[in-house]
Amino acid sequence: MAKILKFGGSSVATPENIKKVKAIVEQSADNKFVVVSALGGVTDQLVKAGSLAAAGNEAFKKELEEIEQRHLNAAKALVKPQQQGHVLSGLKVLLNELEDYLQSMSRLQEHTPKLQDYVLSFGERMSAFLVSEVIDDAVLLDTRNIIKTDSAFGKAQVDFEKTKICAGAILSNIKGRAVLPGFIASDGNGATTTLGRGGSDYTAAILAAAIGASEVEIWTDVDGFMTADPRKVDKAYPIKRLSYLEVFELSNFGAKVIYPPTVHPLLPANISMRIKNTFNPSAEGTLVNACADRASGQSVKGISSIDDIALLTLHGVGMAGILGISKRLFGALAEAKVNVALISQASSEQSITFAIVPEDVAQARQAIERAFEIEITHQTIGLKIEHDMSVIAIVGENMKRMPGISGKLFHALGKNGVNVVAIAQGSSELNISTVVRKPDLRKALNVIHEAFFLVEYKEIFLYIAGIGTVGSHLMEQIRQQRDDLMKRHGLKINLVGALNSRKMLFNEQGIGLDGVKETLERDGAPLDLQGFLHHLASLNLRNSIFVDCTAATEVADIYENVLQAFVSVVTANKIACSGPYESYRKLQGLSRTRGVKFLYETNVGAGLPLIKTINELVLSGDKITRLEAVLSGTLNFIFNTISQEIPLSRAIEMAKEKGYAEPDPRVDLSGTDVLRKILILSRECGYPLEKADIEIIPFLPPACFDTPGIDGFFDELRKLDAAFEAQRKALYAAGKRWRFVASLHNGKAAIGLQEVDSAHPFFHLQGTDNIITLYTERYNAQPMVIAGAGAGAAVTAAGLFGDIIRIANI
Repeated sequence: MAKILKFGGSSVATPENIKKVKAIVEQSADNKFVVVSALGGVTDQLVKAGSLAAAGNEAFKKELEEIEQRHLNAAKALVKPQQQGHVLSGLKVLLNELEDYLQSMSRLQEHTPKLQDYVLSFGERMSAFLVSEVIDDAVLLDTRNIIKTDSAFGKAQVDFEKTKICAGAILSNIKGRAVLPGFIASDGNGATTTLGRGGSDYTAAILAAAIGASEVEIWTDVDGFMTADPRKVDKAYPIKRLSYLEVFELSNFGAKVIYPPTVHPLLPANISMRIKNTFNPSAEGTLVNACADRASGQSVKGISSIDDIALLTLHGVGMAGILGISKRLFGALAEAKVNVALISQASSEQSITFAIVPEDVAQARQAIERAFEIEITHQTIGLKIEHDMSVIAIVGENMKRMPGISGKLFHALGKNGVNVVAIAQGSSELNISTVVRKPDLRKALNVIHEAFFLVEYKEIFLYIAGIGTVGSHLMEQIRQQRDDLMKRHGLKINLVGALNSRKMLFNEQGIGLDGVKETLERDGAPLDLQGFLHHLASLNLRNSIFVDCTAATEVADIYENVLQAFVSVVTANKIACSGPYESYRKLQGLSRTRGVKFLYETNVGAGLPLIKTINELVLSGDKITRLEAVLSGTLNFIFNTISQEIPLSRAIEMAKEKGYAEPDPRVDLSGTDVLRKILILSRECGYPLEKADIEIIPFLPPACFDTPGIDGFFDELRKLDAAFEAQRKALYAAGKRWRFVASLHNGKAAIGLQEVDSAHPFFHLQGTDNIITLYTERYNAQPMVIAGAGAGAAVTAAGLFGDIIRIANI
């Protein structure tokens, strides 16, 4: 049985590509009919030339000259010199005929659909002639003698009965290879018609059905139907098998692999179709036939989209319970030749929403206003028009009777901040279509693809504020762990935004983790936090996380906007969570309503799981009645370091030198940092405390804090060394030690210096470690104790990294 091979415009665009076509066709001696499109881009040039000629614009000659040179140059590159004369003269005959026709159009300044079809036919006719001369032992046939249509020029309807008779008479006598132009046909009077842009696919299917071909191969520039548009979804991959119904739905909703009507002749004839790549012929491609692929177990086989549509909604109380509204609406649109891509109707009968191409909006508005003139005048019915919309369709025959598909779809969109404007699903359950804002299209396609297809990895997009000590450690930890995360866990972390106190930088493709500081200084723009927020929102990337490694109030102030943009927040900055209680609650509420995360584990205890543990206790129904904690690694270091040889003032200097204390140690010594931490823990325990509610018991006199300058501060400290040493000796003799303790008891919080003996859990606390003891209704006899490193850039960065991974794994 014969096989039909169709090669698209990209497959015959250049002499090199035509050589690939020749190799594919000649690889076997089977009986083959080869259908070709015009050379890539030529049809558009012919459209332009016809329009210019009909307008009397001599510029059509330039288009014609380019078309001529392209074909003649291709012939010279493909045909041996001794055979070029025949081929060049054949092309010149066609080119001269085209020129005469355009000249006539220019003189008459006439441009009808009939004339347009004849002009456009030259693209396929010249291409078919050239390819037939290149392929060995091939004959050239004129499709216009085989495919018969009505006279609807521009998109003619095929008369399949007449076509079958003609095909039987002409094609049955062909042995070997024949080349035919796609896209063109003829009506009952012999006038040239076309089958619509993309009609060469349709040509191949019509011929296959007419002669009962064994298979149709559509050769294009992709490896088959893809799970999504690879220009928008990097992780899209070829689909091995599809049913004709799935192909029709995918093609109808934007997949450009084949022309949608191609399915119609093949399905009743039960002829398989295979999509192949001219530029990668060894690829398996996509096999399309009448049977759904049940064996794969995939419910959704592909995702397609229409990038730009307008959404119109007819609405009003004048529609409810009134017979004939839909008939009047869609009848008016049909009369205006407006094609409807999607329909969604509310069960209340008070609105009908439908999608059309933007070019048809004016016609649709006029048609609807005429049809509903009385209702619109009386304001019982109105028309709403929304622009810059896109349609996304998930398609698969295995979706039938499969619960949870819609839930999975809308969950994926919702948690990434993609609003669904309209929904349509037929009872066949073959397609679920959603309308989203056009700026959300790329994000929506990617999150849906990640939800329904087994992809090699999940991508997380990071924006990091602060690339100093903690930020640098975080990026280094990510760099060191990146390969392992990808290999073992399928997780890819991309840094796409960074800022410091002076500059900000964005790169959607990713910022290298080596030398971020230098890159930011060299390529960054001046810092503008509002501009940063605008850019973050405009990038609109899925799975995005904003990481705050600063202690800056102005950075904490943008958390609300970041969460509003459906971006999760991970922060080591205590300012937001220790500010006014209402602001703290607002951020938590916003994260819940937006479906994103607000994590701040490193606010208290650096990398220790303090907040997480308290949350889990509270969520499980336990109540925390009391807690005691050492929450300042700096102060713990100081009180562990004081000795007979090292007085208080020197111990504080050492903390500063080691980077444990702030540049001005009074920030640590005042207890401000500990106050913020116990305030946060108290709130996590369920107590709505403010800063003013916490009792502060200072261990240094006011003169230390009132003295201007660091030098003056240390002068005041040295005056206290002797007194502190005397107290320390007495404490040592009693077998006790100092600890700066934060406590919460029955909703009352306090911080201050305490003496603890060897029986106390805090007694043996070393270095900069932190510790917390939790007494709850369940842990009432013996407390739960959590202890470990609670300070330092590396452990804080590790805590941030842990929060990032928690979000990634949700």
